[in-house]
Amino acid sequence: MRFDIFSIASILCYLFAEATIIWMIGNFFAHIGRFVLGFLAEFGRIVVLGGNVARYAPTAISSRKLVIEQMAVIGVNALPLVILIGAFTGAIAALQATNLFVKFNLIELARPFIGGSISTVIFTELSPVLTALAIAGRIGGAIAAQIGTMQVSEQIDALEMMAIDPARYLAMPRILAATFMMPVLIVFAHIVAIAGAFLLASLKFGISDTDFFGSILNYFQVSEIVLGLAKALVFGGVTALIACHVGFGTTGGAEGVGSAAVRSFTLSSAAILIIDVVFGYVV
Repeated sequence: MRFDIFSIASILCYLFAEATIIWMIGNFFAHIGRFVLGFLAEFGRIVVLGGNVARYAPTAISSRKLVIEQMAVIGVNALPLVILIGAFTGAIAALQATNLFVKFNLIELARPFIGGSISTVIFTELSPVLTALAIAGRIGGAIAAQIGTMQVSEQIDALEMMAIDPARYLAMPRILAATFMMPVLIVFAHIVAIAGAFLLASLKFGISDTDFFGSILNYFQVSEIVLGLAKALVFGGVTALIACHVGFGTTGGAEGVGSAAVRSFTLSSAAILIIDVVFGYVV
């Protein structure tokens, strides 16, 4: 009798443990499924918003005042930040490159190549990505907060009641302005970054302007600039598109507006890095 009871208890424990493991595995995959479905649903809403903006893009000429206003906000107002970031980006790139050559006692051999190597990294990677991340924080967050405030205060509902499509009136000018102004900002970042790189390389390692800029001229390729500007176009459009999407989906009053600004920066930063990896793999 005792043996039978012990056997039954063992079987029940085994079945309970097995059921628990099955439940945990099922719960795990359920969480993954919900995450994937949520991601696909949100990605679909972003694509739909982008399609609506593309549909209204031909009306940008008649809405040029709105577009120009946003270009001033995104481009002119962000220029001091871009210049600051560009200067330190170039200085850091020069510091890391030259320190690496010094580490392996190759600084003298590398003098004819330092300018070209630094400029390649700046043109193709550092300036576009770091500038886009800064714009995602400054401009993307501001766009999400502005539209989010309008959403929670029912101003967007008022626009819809007046037969004004928010995608045309709010999203289209901001997305077009960000798309066109990001390459302009990147050009300024390139110039300042090269100047910052030369200044640091000259002061710390005594590299002459002839060696530095001569190396850039010798190894410069137009494709490097084109690649950086192509990235800037995509980064600008995606940043503004995500910010508008997050703004339109804002709920919860003032707290929701703050969360929307943070969420916009988080999603935009992730998108920028993912797109940069795709560019690096494809191009």
